[in-house]
Amino acid sequence: MSKAPKKTGDDHVRQFTVQHDDNDVRLDRWFKRQLPEVGFATVSRWARTGQIRVDGKRADVDTRVLKGQVVRVPPGGAIIPGPKGQRERKPLTDAQIALAESMVLEKDRAAIILNKPPGLATQGGTGTFEHVDGLLDAFVGETDARPRLVHRLDKDTSGVVLVARSANSAAFFSKRFSGRTARKIYWALIVGIPDIKDGIIELPISKQPGTGGEKMMVDESGEGQSARTRYRVISRAGNSAAWVELQPLTGRTHQLRVHMAAIGHPIVGDGKYGGQTAFLTGSISRKMHLHARRLRIEHPEGDLIDVTAPLPEHFAASMAQLGFHEEDGDLAIDPIKPIPEKTMQKRAAKAHSKEYRKERRGERRKRADGGVASGGGGRKATGKRAVAEAALAPKRKSGPRKPVDGAPTRSGPKPVGKPPLGDKKPAVRTPAAKKPRSDKPAARKPAAPRSAPARPKGPPKGKAG
Repeated sequence: MSKAPKKTGDDHVRQFTVQHDDNDVRLDRWFKRQLPEVGFATVSRWARTGQIRVDGKRADVDTRVLKGQVVRVPPGGAIIPGPKGQRERKPLTDAQIALAESMVLEKDRAAIILNKPPGLATQGGTGTFEHVDGLLDAFVGETDARPRLVHRLDKDTSGVVLVARSANSAAFFSKRFSGRTARKIYWALIVGIPDIKDGIIELPISKQPGTGGEKMMVDESGEGQSARTRYRVISRAGNSAAWVELQPLTGRTHQLRVHMAAIGHPIVGDGKYGGQTAFLTGSISRKMHLHARRLRIEHPEGDLIDVTAPLPEHFAASMAQLGFHEEDGDLAIDPIKPIPEKTMQKRAAKAHSKEYRKERRGERRKRADGGVASGGGGRKATGKRAVAEAALAPKRKSGPRKPVDGAPTRSGPKPVGKPPLGDKKPAVRTPAAKKPRSDKPAARKPAAPRSAPARPKGPPKGKAG
């Protein structure tokens, strides 16, 4: 029984010119972008047998292609079925295309700025079928490359989302976000009034155990990640609620929500971290009131992107009911004060000690798993055997150690220096302690046998007659 032939691509040699967006990328990554239906194994075989040429020369999978070079691709190429291959995206409906276009605030050759509505996820996941990433197919016809996300917002958070339109612009924007040079301004309605009107919350954050990473918590045990948030109170509605501006100085998951709940002022509608206290009475919406209001970031061409997103309907309605006016909220963006050098040194030392503790903890766990005692090379006894060995082991007597017989003793502090000549006293020696006599008489040693007297040398003399 013969096997079914593999699906192949084109049956003729193809040539592609490397574009600006693919400049200085590996050849295998170039194939993944331009010909995703060709598997990595096929690309490796073509490169190994010399069928792939870059400007007429042989190339390996790790060869970096440059703008303007011509890549020769041989005919064929197996299409990998299953989840490892390129999944075909379903075409968007007219309603989805209209939704994607309605979110656009600004766009140019490098980026598209969207205003994400609340309730729409940024990326897909388990049980999530409609998200911003899936709606980006609506902009594929306008550019050669598919737009890609650079950062994310929570599902229930609304506001500014930046989407890069090329690989180079995505790398540029990602570097600005990770380098903390991009400024993000959030608006939020919180429960209660903070005592400090303008402050910085600095509390480490880690994943809460037992939640599968879906919930975060404040962790001051030394294992949490550092997180800093600046807040400014814009206005207040009596003692029940306040309108605040939030600036995340670090980018931890759920950072703003965790920090505001930690100081006793959860975001209105955030039942995940604020519980029942996060909901106001009356006709105030129960949706979360957290909005990414403004984004200021550098542009790849040297300009500055500074865009503001309008409020969603439920947020604007709550603002009106509480007596807040939107025009009072756009405060000036203050420059971030540099962190003192001593503080940075302390943080570096703290991070180093944290890593050292982790390594030591790992070593102790390895010893415990192997059953080796920390003080010796043998296995540590457990159970009844350990009890029996402890009973047979010689017991140590507690208390001060007794002086050895015959050792001199001295009381008082040691004299410093030499006494003067006139006051010189004879040295006094402490007699050695005598050994106690035994009651039994000492056994006498047997006398050594006497030897015969030595005979005189020479011949014997005769008797006198």
